[in-house]
Amino acid sequence: MDSLLSTDACTLPSPERPLRVAEFDELFASHVHQVEFSGEDVRLQLSGTEGLVDRVRDLAERESYCCSFFTFTVTGTDEKLTLDISVPPEHHAILDDLAARAHMLSA
Repeated sequence: MDSLLSTDACTLPSPERPLRVAEFDELFASHVHQVEFSGEDVRLQLSGTEGLVDRVRDLAERESYCCSFFTFTVTGTDEKLTLDISVPPEHHAILDDLAARAHMLSA
């Protein structure tokens, strides 16, 4: 089964993948307060301070560059931000992995 660290669908060099996952982990632990599964998509509710929107957009853009199967939609403000994440059906295991990390770290 593909995961964030092992998928062949990602063009990020393997040695850099743990660093990217660590970026997501820090974001999840520091800013996510709710993880919602809506059908086959995931919605993260975040809150933070100035710069959060830019930080999330930057991370989403970089992740979309190496893992083009991800679709990230960022809406809201630094204080109340929504991050919607979707993938095609063949990549649901990776989205499930990401959502599980977000849920675990935001608890």
